[in-house]
Amino acid sequence: MSEEIEYKFVELSIVTDESIEEAVNAWVSRGWQWDGIKFVTTEASRRPQMAFLSFVRQARHDQPDKPPPGSKPTLVTSKPDK
Repeated sequence: MSEEIEYKFVELSIVTDESIEEAVNAWVSRGWQWDGIKFVTTEASRRPQMAFLSFVRQARHDQPDKPPPGSKPTLVTSKPDK
């Protein structure tokens, strides 16, 4: 029996140490494990324009995940067919 993993990706359009820390703490406190970060830069500036945070956890089909307070709504809500 293989263990199912869920993935969560969070987009940050304001990239500061405070915004990254707030997002990581919010999702880790909800049971997600920090996985990594990717920064989006342009040739005109070395400062990141956006950041994508990734999290993982063991799949929990019995409990739908709700975003933390103050976050943007999820754009994709469909679940894969079983």
